[in-house]
Parts: sequence; structure tokens; C-alpha cells
Amino acid sequence: MNIAHWLQRAALQYPDRPAIAHGTDVWCDYRGLAQRAARGATWLRSQGVMPGERVAIFLVNTPEYLPLMWAAWWAGVATVPINAKLHPKEAAWIAAHSGCQRIFCDEAVREAVQAELGDTGHAALALSTFDFLGDDRLALAAIEPRTDADPVWLFYTSGTTGRPKGVNLSMRQLRWACMGYLSMVQSVSPGDAVLHPAPLSHGSGMCHLPYVLHGGVNVVPRSGGFDAAECLALAAHWTRASLFAAPTMVRRLVDVAKTQGRRPQGLATICYGGGPMYLADIEEALAVVGPHFAQIYGQGECPMMITALPRTMINDPSQPRYRERLASVGFAQSMVEVSIRDSEGVELPTGEMGEICVRGDVVMNGYWNQPEATAAAIVDGWLRTGDVGRLDEDGFLTLLDRSKDMIISGGSNIYPREVEEALLTHEAVAEAAVVGRHDAEWGESVVAFVVVHQGVTAQELDAHCLSQIARFKRPKHYRFVSELPKNHYGKVLKTSLRTMDQEGCSA
Repeated sequence: MNIAHWLQRAALQYPDRPAIAHGTDVWCDYRGLAQRAARGATWLRSQGVMPGERVAIFLVNTPEYLPLMWAAWWAGVATVPINAKLHPKEAAWIAAHSGCQRIFCDEAVREAVQAELGDTGHAALALSTFDFLGDDRLALAAIEPRTDADPVWLFYTSGTTGRPKGVNLSMRQLRWACMGYLSMVQSVSPGDAVLHPAPLSHGSGMCHLPYVLHGGVNVVPRSGGFDAAECLALAAHWTRASLFAAPTMVRRLVDVAKTQGRRPQGLATICYGGGPMYLADIEEALAVVGPHFAQIYGQGECPMMITALPRTMINDPSQPRYRERLASVGFAQSMVEVSIRDSEGVELPTGEMGEICVRGDVVMNGYWNQPEATAAAIVDGWLRTGDVGRLDEDGFLTLLDRSKDMIISGGSNIYPREVEEALLTHEAVAEAAVVGRHDAEWGESVVAFVVVHQGVTAQELDAHCLSQIARFKRPKHYRFVSELPKNHYGKVLKTSLRTMDQEGCSA
């Protein structure tokens, strides 16, 4: 079954209901969204984009984003949503690696992406506008048949190898992710609103599926991103409004609500995830914002679907070990099994610390054209998440660490290897190692320990990083050292670096 049938049915059942809003204004209804998708499918076919092929979307959040995705799915084409915060060089690499036939991007980055595509040897890959969405001269295409195994969403997630990996999600995985949201996070009724301040290329894009299925309205903020005051105003306008938010976004919502002196109006659920939420932060959020929070823990490889802490539990302080559960990431979602295993894949007893593993129909098919990485990630049917945690006797999961040294800043994943490789391309840098530092606003900030063999300033290294990687990945702090701590095998001891950084901050 092609997931585009959901939109087709919504257009029949709720033709005049708002489907997409831009701020407080209705941008299109469900009849209009389905027509845009069908015309977009016709346009893609006219450009030679065939079923089973791929198109990339490299855009900030705009009302056109969702029609582009649905047009691709309607045509039987997979989407490659690229984080709009990435550098054009990174976006070009993803588009080339995934074998895209088209990249949809706006004028601001088109020339830069085209230049980078030439460097990858894919200069002929077409960059497209999306004016065709409103062209009523285009015929309405029929929905292309698809199977459960057909790729539909290729999400590129950074990796410790320094190059991102394309998570291959099929029709089946997107359907199960949607069903999991409806069964574990909240139900959706016609007219319910979901706000999209978080990138549609990530979890917010996944969260829109239940709202299309049940005739809700997808609200794209006028700012195109996250502004806490704007989000609270939009919730009050649309009512029964939900959103996906990283912990740093939750903290900003709390700060704005405190300045307003009253609880926000119109909120249904704030679904938080994408980074660690500290116990004190969620307790303050409940006190200031109200009983509107649910938590999910997942990865691109198992989208939104590893564990959940439902709103009913978060709002029930009478339950046993309430604060302990509030500090957890909940229990296994309805579509998966969760297990804690050792390095050999052996399941560990309750309460012991080990790697979090998950299996179920929502787990990815594998990494795009990377069979070795797939084999390392999925062992005997279990996805090895690389995260470390423990399960208690009631099945609640506590996250303890990230074995891959990933840094989560503002809800975005940053892998040290990418930053280190960018730094090492500067002629003055001899060695570099990157770790995360706790940050009250962002969750974590990037700290670079650098050994240089000639004079260079932090400002010069910052400018160099901005020419190589996305702005949000660059180090916020530079520590110039004479050498990096290493073990007998020459491996940098990042635990020692974190200790050095903590001691430097407290000195």
C-alpha cells in the first residue's frame, strides 16, 4: 500500500478542513493538498523521475515542504529530507550518495549547492523550484502502487566514520511509526493542530503523518523555525495544538511562559525527545506550562519508536517511584521489543547497564548502500543503538550514556569525528579532539581540544569550520593544548579530556 492513499482518503473525508496553515492563515485545505500532490507527481513523471527513484528536499520549514513530500510519495518516489542547517557541501554529498534525481531548494542556497555538486562529480543533478505545485494545468496523477518494502524516506544521520549514513525507511516503517504515535503518545481528531517549529526533515516530519490520517491541521510558523513566544501564540490561536520539541525548546517555552505570568492556552501535548531532559527541567515545565508533556525516545533507525513516557504517567505523581520514572525515558513502545545486551549480544539481567537494543517492524531496513554498516547495526534482528542504559523490574528504561560519543546540542546530533576532520583540514592544526560540555541552554556545547604547530586563533578556526561544516556543529569553545591524552595504543582518551574541561571550567 502506498502511504499516499492516506492523503487521498483525507481529501475525500475532510475536503474543506485546513490541512496546512502558515502562521494563523490557512494555506490549503485537504482537497488542495491532495491536488498539489497529484500535480506534483505528474510534474515529476514529466521530468523523467521514475517510481523507486529519489528526490531530496533541502529547505527550511515552509508550507510547500509537505506537498513536495506527498507529491514524491504519490509518484512512488522516495524522499531524502536534508537538514536545512547543513552546509551546502554536506547537502550535495547526501544528494549524490543517495542517487537523487532532483534537489528541491530555495534561491538562497541554489548556487552554492550546484557548485558543490560539481565537486562531487554530480553536476548534472538537477536543482528545482516548486512552482509546479500551484500549476492547475497539470493533470492529476493516479497514485503509484508501492509495496511495504519500497523505500519512502531516506534520513541521513551522522556517523562515527565521518560520513553520514542513509537510514532506509519503507512504507511499513512509516505506517508503524504513525500507529505507535497514536497508540502511545496521543490520539488525533479532525481539526487538531500540530505545530512545526522543529525541522520537518526530522521528527516533526514524522509527527505530521497522524494528522494527515485523521484530518488535523499542520501549522508552519511564519518564522520558519522555533520562536517560543510565536509557538505559544499559535497554540492559543489554533487550540488543541501539539508539537515536537527538543529539551532546549522546552526550556525556552518555560522561560517565555514565566514572563507572561500565566499558563499557556490551547496546548494539547508537547512531545519531547531528541536529547536528555533533566529531572529538574521537566518538573519546572510541568509547574509552569501544565500537564501537557509526553516523552519519546527513538533514533533515525527506529523513528520515534523505542520507548515512551505517556502523558498519563507524567501527570500522575501518586504512582510508585514517580520521580524515578519521570527521569526515565519510559517503557517499550507497542510496536517493538527492547533489550539490554552486552558487547557479545547476550541479554543482561534486569538492572544491569548495557547497550540498548530494539527489534520490531518499525526498525529500518538498513543503511542505504552500506551493507557492512547495516550488518554491524542489526545483529540477529536486533538494532544495536549504541546508547547505554538499564531497565528496571517494571520495564522502565533509564539512559546512562552514549557509547558513540555523540553530542546533542539543541536537539541536533553532532558527531565529534565530523568536527575533528574539519579542524584537521586547517594547515595549522596538528591534532584535534572534540567532546561535549553540559550547557544549560543547549543541553551540550561542542568543545575542541586542539594541538597546533603554528600560530592560529580561535576566530580563525571558527571561520575555517564554517567553510566546512554546518554552523551548529562548529565548536563553541577551543582549548589549545600541547598534547592530547592517549592510551598505549595511541587512542585519544576522551574521558580525560572531559575531566580536563570540567576542571578548567571550575578553576
